[in-house]
Amino acid sequence: MRDTAPPDLGPQDLFALPGVTALLAALRAAVGGAQPERELVTLLARVTGGRAEIRASWGDVVASAGEAAGPPVTRRLSYGDASGERQVGRLTLAAAEAWAPLLPLAAEYALLARLQAAAAGAARRRVGERTLDALLSGGRAEGGAAETEAVALGVAAFARPPAPGTAARSAHAHALDVLAAAGEGYFLERGLASYSTVRGGRAVWLWQTGDLAREAAGLHAALTASTAQDVRLGVSGVHPGPQHAPAAEREARHALAATRQERSLTTYHTMDPLYALLAGGGLETLRDQVRARLGALDDGGRTEATLRAYLGFSGPLPELAARLNIHVNTLRYRLRRAEGALEGSLRDPSLLARLYLAFEAEPGTGEPPRGEKTQRKAGTPAPPRSRAGDPGRGQPQRTS
Repeated sequence: MRDTAPPDLGPQDLFALPGVTALLAALRAAVGGAQPERELVTLLARVTGGRAEIRASWGDVVASAGEAAGPPVTRRLSYGDASGERQVGRLTLAAAEAWAPLLPLAAEYALLARLQAAAAGAARRRVGERTLDALLSGGRAEGGAAETEAVALGVAAFARPPAPGTAARSAHAHALDVLAAAGEGYFLERGLASYSTVRGGRAVWLWQTGDLAREAAGLHAALTASTAQDVRLGVSGVHPGPQHAPAAEREARHALAATRQERSLTTYHTMDPLYALLAGGGLETLRDQVRARLGALDDGGRTEATLRAYLGFSGPLPELAARLNIHVNTLRYRLRRAEGALEGSLRDPSLLARLYLAFEAEPGTGEPPRGEKTQRKAGTPAPPRSRAGDPGRGQPQRTS
């Protein structure tokens, strides 16, 4: 680090002119350096005689210096942009109490240091984008990237699409770029070579993997910590080199589509094995037949919605009726109407299986399937079960 620290003065002298002038000059020089975060904490530790630390938004220590000389005090580093408030990290200063007035000023310069480092990372990321785009198109990595390193690919999306309008779409695009940068920062801090890009309304990363489950969980935590929005993440399996990026991307997109909860992740090797059948379009005929029969009831979709809720619920009928805010007799009536339209009994396991597949099957859009929200683990649909003989459920009988 350059010797830019002000003279060795106590806080009572440093916070008064001309000491404050020297302090501001030293802070400005630190954040303008080649390693702004490291230079800033070194300066703060030297000036206060305590310890200074900057962490990334997901918790990694980015830079630290000195020894604690007082209780640690932390300030959140955030700013507002087109996508809302963005947290970029935290500054902690453990110095004598007399230095407390320095913390707000130091936090502003720590924020500048984080943004300065992010700007340098953005330039580096643009090069990585070209490489990753080439790999995803079936090309080869620039610079002769190793073709025998195990790699994985992640695809992330915000849980909710952008609102209508040019400004909202622009803010959404900016937020995706921020997401890509946060993921790349996560891998950089762990010494994992990676590329990132934004592609088809998704943030995408390809990285050299060593412990896929831990890296996937850490990546998702980093992404959710860096934005105020809910993020869904799909992660591929392990592949033997970056030349397999297209196959890895297909796996990651399938895993993303199988991620049901708004803030969750799914890895391809833990994905529900029925998902490819449900989302691949192979069950369209069954889906259309079931919906056509229920639609013939012409009740505004109430019977279908009730049937969906029934299939995803394992408690007694009165409890389900209360949850749906209808009388239990109304619930039984709708279920009997469904049986009549479907020409089958809800005691029949084969009918329950067909209904489950029909309701879960959706066109392969890369988005989570529609349906009633139920208490299920992310990415794991509840299997259909025969409800015959369930005590206390008061199962509906087929009407003739």
